[in-house]
Amino acid sequence: MAVLAFQMPDKVVMEKADDFHGIFEFKPLEPGYGVTVGNALRRVLLSSLEGYAIIGIKMGSVLHEFSTVEGVVEDVSEIILNLKMLRLKKLVEDESSQKITIQLSGKSELTGKDITDATNEFEVLNPELVICHMDESVELELELFLDKGRGYVPAEENRQAENSASYIPIDAIYTPIKNVTYSIENTRVEQKTDYEKLVMDIQTDGSIHPEDALKGAAHLLMRHLALISDQNITLDYLETQQEEEVDEEFVRMRKQLKTALSEMDLSVRAYNCLKAANIRTLGDLVSLEISDMMKFRNFGKKSLTELEQLVSDLGLTFGLDIVKYKLDED
Repeated sequence: MAVLAFQMPDKVVMEKADDFHGIFEFKPLEPGYGVTVGNALRRVLLSSLEGYAIIGIKMGSVLHEFSTVEGVVEDVSEIILNLKMLRLKKLVEDESSQKITIQLSGKSELTGKDITDATNEFEVLNPELVICHMDESVELELELFLDKGRGYVPAEENRQAENSASYIPIDAIYTPIKNVTYSIENTRVEQKTDYEKLVMDIQTDGSIHPEDALKGAAHLLMRHLALISDQNITLDYLETQQEEEVDEEFVRMRKQLKTALSEMDLSVRAYNCLKAANIRTLGDLVSLEISDMMKFRNFGKKSLTELEQLVSDLGLTFGLDIVKYKLDED
């Protein structure tokens, strides 16, 4: 029986798609490839796509999250929990770090819509979310610090974003993906029915379309897998080999330059002249210029000829820059 060619999808069918939900179908796939492709895409979708999140806040003179604000029903820790639930979409792509200042008075609650009204750079995708309740007599000032990132970043890592005693860092949940599931069904190719159809179900927070999310995840995977092509493996091996050769040459040269002159086959006159000038190692010697040596006491042309021959035989030259070999270090 003839063996069928390796089966791969020639297109992706988008069964359903809106700003928050998309269902995508891949077929046909070879047996086992549904899990291989589906799991890889799911992991990248959940962990590696960029989004915006609040990374810290300021609320007047409040110094920590365990405080309360007079006239506000929720304490600061509850307000922070509600702020983490805000989903943000950047309307103008410029700087990644942003700050939004909100000033409210005469209102009984702060909602996501109030944040949208305070900026023309972000849209709050859940404007109905209530962040806190308060007396209408309260004048509330709230500063939100936002940044772009991936995945989850704990509050401790966001502490350096603002150097102020009243700045309170919070955990940042950047990922725009709410959930990803996939299922695998059998599909038929000619007379064979054990090929697979992969169905991926992607739910986002609305800041990215499911189709764009899927394309972004696939692009990240492709960039990584491209590094494993035969050509790149060969190039990487050659670069590594060259680095190892450079390292070996560095070690060899450093060892040679640290050789004591007392171990070299020098005449007594030449050695004593160098010793008197505090020239102790081969590195000390080759770092000198010939004009410097001619100033040494009792140093003559015969000694110079001897040292020139020695240095030449070792493949070295006078005036060598030895600083890069770090001879003073052990």
